Amino acid sequence: MDRISLDYTLCMESALGRANGLSPYLLEAVRLPLEQARAALEERRRAGSLAWMDLLQRNLEDVVTFGEVARERFETLVVLGIGGSALGTTALARALLHPFHNLLPRVERQGAPRLFVVDNVDPDTVAGLFEHLDLRSTLINVVSKSGSTAETMAVFLVARKLLQEQLGEEQVAGHLVFTTDPYSGVLRKIAWAEGIRAFEIPPGVGGRFSVLSPVGLLPAAIVGLDVKGLLAGARLMEAWVDDADVLGNPAYLFATLQFLHHTRFHRALSVMMPYSDSLCDVADWFRQLWAESLGKAKDRQGRTVHAGTTPIRALGATDQHSQVQLYMEGPDDKLVTFLRVEGFAHQVVIPSLYGQEGSLGYLGGHSLGSLLGAEQEATAWALAERGRPSLTVSLPRVDATSVGQLLYALQVATAVAGELYGVNAYDQPGVELGKKATYALMGRPGFEDLAAEIQGGGEGGEKPGRRYVLA
Repeated sequence: MDRISLDYTLCMESALGRANGLSPYLLEAVRLPLEQARAALEERRRAGSLAWMDLLQRNLEDVVTFGEVARERFETLVVLGIGGSALGTTALARALLHPFHNLLPRVERQGAPRLFVVDNVDPDTVAGLFEHLDLRSTLINVVSKSGSTAETMAVFLVARKLLQEQLGEEQVAGHLVFTTDPYSGVLRKIAWAEGIRAFEIPPGVGGRFSVLSPVGLLPAAIVGLDVKGLLAGARLMEAWVDDADVLGNPAYLFATLQFLHHTRFHRALSVMMPYSDSLCDVADWFRQLWAESLGKAKDRQGRTVHAGTTPIRALGATDQHSQVQLYMEGPDDKLVTFLRVEGFAHQVVIPSLYGQEGSLGYLGGHSLGSLLGAEQEATAWALAERGRPSLTVSLPRVDATSVGQLLYALQVATAVAGELYGVNAYDQPGVELGKKATYALMGRPGFEDLAAEIQGGGEGGEKPGRRYVLA
């Protein structure tokens, strides 16, 4: 089974010079903190507080079986979620489905349903989707651990009313499946009361670490993705991480490179730039994983640290023509991670036409894949020439095994980075504050005092949010 690889040559002083790159001695100096991080993670895992690490040992035959049955019955799958309840599904679908899956006839989709992920409450998007769906052949997967996520539950209420109106109340339960807490929350309560099939998000698994749980794997199974291959790839990476030296596996090394370039060179922006359309949404998924886990005001001792680097998604070669100028000559505050594919599924050969034209003829006989690879290599080289660091994660191909390796490695890297920064990588107090403010503004019972605070005015009763409005 082929493994992914991590090339960090262009992070080091041998390529960038001492003023811009890391020395081997500096990497070695982090060995003790990394070993302490490994020990801390192992202790937390034994104590049961890192449930996401145990997902690979769970029996998911019920997920696979349900997916097979649903695939036969339904023409369309709609996933309702937000954040970690949606980004993983979107990443898996973009990586592993045909790029134009929803446009293909059912036979060319090998019987798999079309997939739509609704991860926002934009009324035009929601209305536009449901106006053009035949709900008689549609399954709606509602994903919320708490069952109280305002955005997801709002769209669920819209969808449920439409099911009731168009199919009749007796048909509603057969067109819904929930992914939620196994014991509590309003979705679990509704599932019990109305006989709706529900899959569990294991206790202790947060949304951004849930892609390899039923949150991501149930939709994957329904649309016919290789769930077992994903898990096999993740287990391959798990064995590598568990058995290798702390600087000899990609997860710990990725975290170390990010941490050192931030703390030693003040590179506070982490760019992930896939040279593959299929991996574009993996970079989107990573943005939430990294940002919510590491962006913390306080460390574990309660000290103010304002930790974390800001993740940015770019796409090669597209963003060579929109972002790379800034990366080359703007502030030296970025570490770029390239995602490179060694073997694309299709070899599209560029025809040898207009050979007399020097600006065209040289392309003939090459493949689009080789052009994309050359673009990535050239961009990394050019960045290094300007003293700008990058690292390259290479996938043998974009398949379930490679994607499973990559996702698990990035999850472990995030956990390790949390230990290096000394922050709790599993809470999100900043997000919770915004959630509570939304509840207050929408009139949820119990948040009346917060609503008054938000809407309260300054001197003369003016609302602070309306003092500087130009209309």
